[in-house]
Amino acid sequence: MLEAIDAVNWGDLPGPRDLYEPDRVATGLRALATASGLVQAAGAGSLLAGGGLVHDHSGAVFPAAVTAAPILLAVVRDGHAEAGATALGLLDDALTFAARDRRTRVATSYAEAVPICCALADHLRGAAGLLAASGAEGRQLLAEAAHHWRFDVQETVAEGDGVAAFRVLAGRFPGGTQRADLHRAGHVPPLVVQVAPHYPLSGHSPDACLRVDGARLDGVAPSAVLLPSGCGSGAADQ
Repeated sequence: MLEAIDAVNWGDLPGPRDLYEPDRVATGLRALATASGLVQAAGAGSLLAGGGLVHDHSGAVFPAAVTAAPILLAVVRDGHAEAGATALGLLDDALTFAARDRRTRVATSYAEAVPICCALADHLRGAAGLLAASGAEGRQLLAEAAHHWRFDVQETVAEGDGVAAFRVLAGRFPGGTQRADLHRAGHVPPLVVQVAPHYPLSGHSPDACLRVDGARLDGVAPSAVLLPSGCGSGAADQ
């Protein structure tokens, strides 16, 4: 964990100058990773919640929270119990604040302008087993992450006045017709489209088919990604 913390230049990550304090991030994460009790964990949490990863007084979340998410999850897995609880609390704050943030976007391996809430949800889903075994707070985090669904397009066919897109759905699609952001390589910002299940969705398999209304095949190419449109309005609106 310490090597992962030191490998990041936290000062290079963006954030509002009046709120984001990158010096708090490495110090706070190192303190959390090495904490051996409640007092040390609480002190580290104060650094990270007071301008490091989030700013709890203003309800702000910073891109650093996405970069730090794998480290926080490692603390949950390998750190002291009190440090793990603090890390879960920080992840919960980050996702809650991000669900109200319509503006801040981060680059990921699959798209160049992903809402912080969706990027955080990806990390949480990747640690589903760990979180499910981490008590009520871990399970609640997974439930919140599910609202920030993601669909990775791997195959498309023309279908009426739109496109049927096939492959992998992560999270919980609300059902019916939904507005979605279509992220395509080399295109920023994403294109807003209307999508709906083309076939009934299965709760037992991530394979799915979504219909993208009014789209062309060349606009929904394989490797495109669909995310909830307007993410940042809160999970209840998804």
